[in-house]
Amino acid sequence: MSKIALITGITGQDGSYLAQLLLTKGYEVHGIRRRASSFNTMRLEALHQHSLSGAPSRLRLHFGDLTDASSVTQVIAKVQPDEIYNLGAQSHVNVSFGTPEYTTDVNALGPVRILEAIRSLKIGNKVRFYQASTSEIFGATQEAPQNESTAFSPRSPYAIAKLHAYWTTRLYRQAYGVHASNGILFNHESPMRGETFVTRKITRGIADIERGLQSSIVLGNLDATRDWGHARDYVEGMWRMLQQPEGDDYVLATGVSHTVRTFVETAFRHVGRTIIWEGEDLSEVGRDAVSGQVLVRCDGQHLRPSEVGALIGDASKAKARLGWTPRASFEDLVEEMMVHDMRLGGFSNFTSRAPSRQSGLLESA
Repeated sequence: MSKIALITGITGQDGSYLAQLLLTKGYEVHGIRRRASSFNTMRLEALHQHSLSGAPSRLRLHFGDLTDASSVTQVIAKVQPDEIYNLGAQSHVNVSFGTPEYTTDVNALGPVRILEAIRSLKIGNKVRFYQASTSEIFGATQEAPQNESTAFSPRSPYAIAKLHAYWTTRLYRQAYGVHASNGILFNHESPMRGETFVTRKITRGIADIERGLQSSIVLGNLDATRDWGHARDYVEGMWRMLQQPEGDDYVLATGVSHTVRTFVETAFRHVGRTIIWEGEDLSEVGRDAVSGQVLVRCDGQHLRPSEVGALIGDASKAKARLGWTPRASFEDLVEEMMVHDMRLGGFSNFTSRAPSRQSGLLESA
């Protein structure tokens, strides 16, 4: 008999990749999505199309909201899942400064509502729970790289709410015996990333520049340093956590970091452009080395009120206990995103114009 999984945030980047992974493993997959005036299931369309091929659908969606305990409990009681993956969140760090109360309600109290449903329904001995934590909880830490023992120093309402969820997950594991795990995931991107996130803003922006729809990309802190991996690799790590005999907390990361500036340079190379930087701080611009056209600008409105410096993860524990290592390199990730967005923008036969390189697996971090 196939396992049953319930995914909150199934319509997002991670949710869609996780649903795809679980379906390939024979799971019956259920997802919770919020009621809205428009459809927001674009990322799941390919999975729906596959289910229309004649075979019974193993992907089902339910209306619910992490801010509404009753709807969460009702869905869990109806589905009776073996595994619950809580990926639902207000996931934009910068937005959290403008909506701290809502961010806290969803990101901190949402997991409480799920775990309380598990406890009140008395299914703690059956269901396994995954909480999507984040490298942002490390915040201003001076330790690098960061691992499961690194002290937390959150620098945003988003990170503070996620840290609340982290400790809640540990509490229910220790106090009530729930098989509950935190995945402390460092930045993971893909062509399915939302367009307000900096990586997708860059790749979509470059495609629009090539189409003549905009003249430049406007960014904030070019020197912010992040450990970027591919979401496809990271959802496999989520699944592996729930296959362990006991719940635990794991960092998932590539162990390699790059600045936003490097991401910009790498992405532009795929359309045959080299960026030359001029100026300092918010007056800095990135010019096309050949034409001199300003392609990148900076604006203070894109800076966070409280910035996080360098984040780089140590996933040694996940490698040793889960057998997990990331497959896609930074260069692979940027190329896949650029090819996707160029083709989405009308360049149907686009292939990268970057100098040839050796593509392949990452060395273990």
